[in-house]
Amino acid sequence: MAVVKAVCISNNKGEKKININEGFFIKDHGLENDAHAGSKRQISLLAFESIKKMRKNLPDLGPGDFGENITTQGIHLIGLEIGTKLKIGNIIVKITQIGKKCHDKCEIFKQVGTCVMPNEGVFADVLISGHVKTGDEILVVKDN
Repeated sequence: MAVVKAVCISNNKGEKKININEGFFIKDHGLENDAHAGSKRQISLLAFESIKKMRKNLPDLGPGDFGENITTQGIHLIGLEIGTKLKIGNIIVKITQIGKKCHDKCEIFKQVGTCVMPNEGVFADVLISGHVKTGDEILVVKDN
């Protein structure tokens, strides 16, 4: 079963996010009070499995350290296609982008020489507002 491992927020772009365990996601906007809300990449998701890969070099890495809003577990995010809809808790999101160009190398890249977010981070638009909390199930929505 795929689940939410963390819900993370930051006040400023370009910094680590902190796990707030539950957040309100606003349609066509993103995570309420997050620095990235309202941007073209409304929310970001990263698999906990991706974070664990990076722990070989930095053992203390955890949810939010890569700037993701939702840390997932048990779903192969980068295997999803653009346009895939996910039900996360009681919200619906649509995958809009897989990976991103890193303009400024993050602190993790500077320390290790690599980062998973540019290749394994997934971005989505919020289609239906609602709350998401740690432990919520993640389901792929099948359009009829």
